[in-house]
Amino acid sequence: MSEIITAVYSNGMLHPQSPLSLTDGQTVRLQVLMEESSSYAEKIIQSLVAAGLVTPPQHKSDVEPVREEAWRELTQRLTASGGKPLSEIIIEERGSM
Repeated sequence: MSEIITAVYSNGMLHPQSPLSLTDGQTVRLQVLMEESSSYAEKIIQSLVAAGLVTPPQHKSDVEPVREEAWRELTQRLTASGGKPLSEIIIEERGSM
């Protein structure tokens, strides 16, 4: 399961602003985005919404995380592609429909 959280960096440690659904000793991977970065990303999303290119969910709870099975399948397909860009894979799949 993936989670996006906000944390504060202080004295060499990240301090989450809300409780995490992790077990003690569980290993996780982190991607650190500065608030400026997330603000920039939010502006991009707002521009896409304004242009009618994307439709945001009504509520954040409406977004379901990707199932582990689907994640593994996608990973296998991308690995089997031999390093082709995702755009090429999508175009090939659309052509075979």
